[in-house]
Amino acid sequence: MTKEILIIGAGRSSSSLIKYLLEKSTIENLHLTIGDLSLELAKQKAMDHPNATPIQFDLFNEQERQALVNKADIVISMLPAALHIELAKDCIKFKKHMVTASYISEAMQELDQQVKENNLVFMNEVGLDPGIDHMSAMKIIHEIKKQGGKILSFESFCGGLIAPESDNNLWNYKFTWNPRNVVLAGQGGAAKFLQEGQYKYIPYNKVFRRTEFLNIEGYGKFEAYANRDSLKYQQAYGLDDAKTIFRGTIRRVGYSRAWNLFVELGVTDDTYKIDNSENMTYREFINLYLPYHPTDTVETKLRLALGIDQDDIVWEKLLELDLFNATKKIGLKNASPAQILEKILNDSWTLDKQDKDMIVMYHKIGYLLNTEKKQIDSTMICIGDNQVYTAMAKTVGLPVAIAALKILKGIINTHGVQMPIKEEVYLPILKELQENGIIFNEYEVPYEGY
Repeated sequence: MTKEILIIGAGRSSSSLIKYLLEKSTIENLHLTIGDLSLELAKQKAMDHPNATPIQFDLFNEQERQALVNKADIVISMLPAALHIELAKDCIKFKKHMVTASYISEAMQELDQQVKENNLVFMNEVGLDPGIDHMSAMKIIHEIKKQGGKILSFESFCGGLIAPESDNNLWNYKFTWNPRNVVLAGQGGAAKFLQEGQYKYIPYNKVFRRTEFLNIEGYGKFEAYANRDSLKYQQAYGLDDAKTIFRGTIRRVGYSRAWNLFVELGVTDDTYKIDNSENMTYREFINLYLPYHPTDTVETKLRLALGIDQDDIVWEKLLELDLFNATKKIGLKNASPAQILEKILNDSWTLDKQDKDMIVMYHKIGYLLNTEKKQIDSTMICIGDNQVYTAMAKTVGLPVAIAALKILKGIINTHGVQMPIKEEVYLPILKELQENGIIFNEYEVPYEGY
């Protein structure tokens, strides 16, 4: 009997997910309905495959939505996190399993009891970060605890970057996922983490100046800045005894120092709109944030305001972005500073047709075993194939697809709203990810803590 999979959202992250399921569709007897607001996008992802039906999908058409959910055996939502909840309620109503790559919202968590009562699996946080980070970390943590070890420190880093062969700008960076999230990174409160038993906070205006260096064999040196809440998974991961818990975002060395100039200038702010923004040039936009001077140029004022020497590489980075262009118009009406900055960066940081992206993940887990302090470092590098089958699409989409298929086959069968931190979930998914080239290399290294 054919299993019906309803996939909602055919954006960038869904390409590898859909390709994987279509490749399995004949042998596993699957039929995919691929819904998106853009029928053209759904058609592209369906690739004229006989086991796929692309449709135009309007989430807010309740009758159509419920009819599609009722027909499915499992629903995969690749929509933004805030939009999952109506689908989730439909899945309970019609007793259907559900998979998302998003963080578990409060609204989703509140459905847990109903999901359990209906013997359903609602698997969330099963993409990249969150997702593969959970699974790869929990595998090591559980292995240590099975030996009688005690976790002393947990550090975890992840970043979407440009692959070395496509790295051709001074920032060593291009947009490989939602540009808006990159521009707003670090906002919304101080970064919070635990260091050697002490709580530490880094306010937003300091986040990009407090970085940690990482070396990955074959790929060189990276830096990482602190995520907003490193303690979010302390309980879920069983890290109650850990003295250090830190989660961070990976960039190439030098990125954070340069990005901090935008923070200092104030152009990452998304809380207000700029009048007449559509008619403003890039140069005029930058000048909004600089003091008046009758003769000094915008360039001179910016260097003085931010304390940038003329021979400083960060100045070259700013010039590369064409920030001081006096003819190029912003063209966005009633835009916030953050939206304008995103528009400017898109000119320079959009992936070219031949570009490949790269995902880097790095865990450092310190532990005590038989009175001896030890450490395991675990690294994963994934390089994209092209602009469509990116490393980001692969690492977000593949674990979602694998989880969905294993839920359909009853291999994953613990009921409730959950993330992939149980062995029955992460072991089979990690095994299949490895077969698809997403491989973690684990090393015993000297313990770095105190």
